[in-house]
Amino acid sequence: MNDIILEIRNLTVDLPSWADRSHAVSDLSLSLHRNEILCVVGESGSGKSLMSRSIMGLLPAPHVRASAGQIIFNGEDLLKATPLRMQDVRGKNISMIFQEPMTALNPLMTVGNLVGEVLKIHCNMTKSQRIDRIVKAFDAVNLPVPEQLLRMYPHQLSGGQRQRVMIAMALILEPSVLIADEPTTALDVTTQAQILALVKEIQSNRHIGVLFITHDLSVVAEIANRVAVMQFGKLVELGDTDQVLNRPQHPYTKSLIKAVPRGIPRSQQLLDKTSPVILSVKNLEKSYYMRGGLFKHRNPAVYAVKSVSFEVRRGETLGIVGESGSGKSTLARCITRLIDSDSGKIIFNEADIRSYSRKQLRPYCKRIQMVFQDPYGSLSPRRTVGQLISEGPTIHGVDAEKAMARVYELLDLVGLDHRAIDRYPHEFSGGQRQRICIARALALDPEVLVADEPVSALDVSVQAQVLRLLADARDRLNLTMLFVTHDLRVAAQMCDTIAVMRYGEVVEYGPTEYVFSNPKHPYTQELFAAIPGRAWVVPEFCDGKP
Repeated sequence: MNDIILEIRNLTVDLPSWADRSHAVSDLSLSLHRNEILCVVGESGSGKSLMSRSIMGLLPAPHVRASAGQIIFNGEDLLKATPLRMQDVRGKNISMIFQEPMTALNPLMTVGNLVGEVLKIHCNMTKSQRIDRIVKAFDAVNLPVPEQLLRMYPHQLSGGQRQRVMIAMALILEPSVLIADEPTTALDVTTQAQILALVKEIQSNRHIGVLFITHDLSVVAEIANRVAVMQFGKLVELGDTDQVLNRPQHPYTKSLIKAVPRGIPRSQQLLDKTSPVILSVKNLEKSYYMRGGLFKHRNPAVYAVKSVSFEVRRGETLGIVGESGSGKSTLARCITRLIDSDSGKIIFNEADIRSYSRKQLRPYCKRIQMVFQDPYGSLSPRRTVGQLISEGPTIHGVDAEKAMARVYELLDLVGLDHRAIDRYPHEFSGGQRQRICIARALALDPEVLVADEPVSALDVSVQAQVLRLLADARDRLNLTMLFVTHDLRVAAQMCDTIAVMRYGEVVEYGPTEYVFSNPKHPYTQELFAAIPGRAWVVPEFCDGKP
């Protein structure tokens, strides 16, 4: 860390008059040194992303604008730069990796043309020179067969490959500052580990400054040299990684660290092994066929779920763990009969519900409920919270008065104010919407609750609240849970038993403490090795003191 390459001085970013506060960023001062990774940490609404967009000149004007302060890069105040000057700075001197590559990449252009567009704007090169430069850039970020990838579209790549294309695009002009805005939030643990290792390698080899924005403190422990913590647009703590993560001073930093799942396996002693088996899955299979052409036979089956078997006792939580494409969500949907499986058995309370017709299945629907990953997508935007929660009981014959009384009980259970009953989903935060989804699932008094990645998109403190809520509901109502996740720390905290899936098959199955202490399968070992910040022991706090 030799010299300051980027300096933010007393930056203030105004929000529109209808926002919940007047400033997104308030009097913020921060510096980035050459040859360092500075992680900016905070929850949604802390101002992290708008601070980074201020640097790039990408604020959504005119409603959001930088009203005070300076952003000094190589002696120049970027807040005073013209749009034409900022166009020259972006990509050439300062580049940015966005959180969601699928929305940041033009779906109508091949990835070769997308990256080539940067070279067209900033460099005077022939087409063959551009192609050669792009191939080298793809190779530098470890993309396989770069020559073939040039002709592919974003939707034809995996999430990790799309993120690597974004990194290649950001680095192709060799900028001196790289801003990474939550680049690993939506990625699986092994892909996340690869991207983090790649960012560290690029920063070290090119001696650039990296401003890495995240809400995941495990990622911070993995890659950061220094850490800045933001809350409500203000910088509340700044220091080197060891100091901030192990000896934090500000209460907000301490609260974030307290919320990090410890990764300590849930003991089997907490499970009543005399409880009856409530759900048994035997040799369940689900496959899909790729369509052939007009004169071609259809392609061989691709198994999303292959010969899966397990048993779950009443009150037990089974964690289904694996990466995207492993078949976790397909398995969950097969069990809830949202999709039909090809073969096997789903025995619920001694009845094989896999073979039931929709009419026969109806009495069982209320006994197996599901909480989806995206609460906003699973809640109708045209119905109030009261209507959403009471809908299930009403359909199953409960009169309206009793259904609404049950709604108030459930709002108390999930920690929401009774006034929420007349509000719509868009009026709530992500964590509150997930609480509404949990209340809706519990409205029918289910015996089995299937939770499909219910906390993967939430901030660390909101995640902790929702996990506590689910654990409390499980213990109070003696619920059986199937908990689908790719986060092994969360699985350790919530689950009695773990099933590790890969390519549709269960490759390891057993009590959580046994799987965590001695994983047998190479894939399980690979997942554990990829956990970010695994060497960081999350400190315990007592009476607010580290």
